[in-house]
Amino acid sequence: MSLVREVLERAAERPDDVALISGEGERLTYGELRRRVLAVRDGFRDEGLEDGDGVLFSVRPSPEALVLALGVVAAGGVVVFADPGAGPEMFEARLGLAQPRWSAAESLLYAASRIGPVRAYARRRGLLLPRLAGLPLRHVYSGRWLPGVPRGARPLDAWARREPSAAPLREPGPADPAVVIFTSGTTAAPRAVVHTERSLAAGLGLFRARVPLRPGDVVHTDQLMLGLPTLVAGACWSLPPLGCPPARFRADLAARRATHTFCVPVHLAEILDAAPDGLPETLRYVLLGAAPAPAGILRRAVAAAPKAEVLSVYAMTEIVPVAIAAAGEKIAHAEGTEGGDLLGAPLPGVEVRVAEDGELFLGGPNLCLGYLGEEGHTELATGDLARLEGERLVLLGRKKDMVIRGKFNLYPGMYEPAVMALDGVREAAFVGVADAETGDEEVVLVVTGDVDTDELAVRLKDVLDAGAWPDRIVRVEELPYGGRGRKLDRNVLRGMVAPGEV
Repeated sequence: MSLVREVLERAAERPDDVALISGEGERLTYGELRRRVLAVRDGFRDEGLEDGDGVLFSVRPSPEALVLALGVVAAGGVVVFADPGAGPEMFEARLGLAQPRWSAAESLLYAASRIGPVRAYARRRGLLLPRLAGLPLRHVYSGRWLPGVPRGARPLDAWARREPSAAPLREPGPADPAVVIFTSGTTAAPRAVVHTERSLAAGLGLFRARVPLRPGDVVHTDQLMLGLPTLVAGACWSLPPLGCPPARFRADLAARRATHTFCVPVHLAEILDAAPDGLPETLRYVLLGAAPAPAGILRRAVAAAPKAEVLSVYAMTEIVPVAIAAAGEKIAHAEGTEGGDLLGAPLPGVEVRVAEDGELFLGGPNLCLGYLGEEGHTELATGDLARLEGERLVLLGRKKDMVIRGKFNLYPGMYEPAVMALDGVREAAFVGVADAETGDEEVVLVVTGDVDTDELAVRLKDVLDAGAWPDRIVRVEELPYGGRGRKLDRNVLRGMVAPGEV
């Protein structure tokens, strides 16, 4: 069954239940969600959207964004997440690859991309916006009309207010794209993942099988890949407000009686710093993902939510999810001598292969169709290094993060969890700093937390192989993180600890 059909059938069964709570507290029932999605579908079809048309999507998480995305897919279109905040050059490169026929954006974004003073203000705030309003596309805008909205643009709100037709839902083919997500690449060679409704629905089914969701549950997150299974289950998706401060996030968990939440590990640490009394007792599941979860944060999460199951999710944009591990088994593994970051057993149906060089390859029903503009694939080369311990996967790091020291190849992910399991260490990261004279790399261990580096150097000999002993240990106030996923930026970190910088 297609993803949109699953959501709308659940909505038809529970029309009076609350489907979504916005960051500002607005409540949208399942019945109203269904009506709006079908009305927006009709609006697109009436205006000439054809099957496979790409719709450039520039609307922040909100009820309008959900209705718009589901309406596009129900109409046969493809949602293209291109992120106008990536900068004009990258945006243009992505646009050239995706070749959308439509653009759907907030009226404020259209205005900001067209009106000089607004563009200048955004530039002063570090946001270089593309000229979205000038794109030769069919335009749809959300929010009230503002100067700068392209002439002839269609208002989403007007479509959503209409009564939908009785037209049946289309049934997509197995290879019909539904979503395009840009993940990496350069301006010269951007790269985007293409998912179908079936691959997304398969992934959401795997997630729900491991993390039960039922009507009456409240899932507090801005993550689409957790919000969608919430709706398929007939539960309530609670959105935090944009730029939500940690204390507000904690307060909303309590006020909305959340049963599930998802956080990036760094964000959860900030929330726990702002929550000395712990997390609400209503929580049954605390999910961590998008970056490795250090043992210290896992311990804090377990202590802050003793009645909840704390889980770490391993997933990639290309295949969601892959494996889910409980906090207790991850902590125990980090404190052991095996090394690496325990990911847990692959979920049912996920196919795993570890190549001779240690690279992890994945497949399964939740694997994306492929990369935009490239041939499809049945197996994903992840770029991650891993090993199998029985049925459990253990992450050893990224191939590109490898540090070369003589004949020893040091994979940071192999050793960082063990360092972070030591008392006093909050975070730890290995980086290599090139030696111009020898061509070798100086191994630098960077840590945060209340720990003495000289004392730590002695303790490390109990948890590291000799080849992984650092040449230097540097303590900093915080590690550099970037992007929405708040992932460690090793390039920035390398610059921070280069000779002459510290």
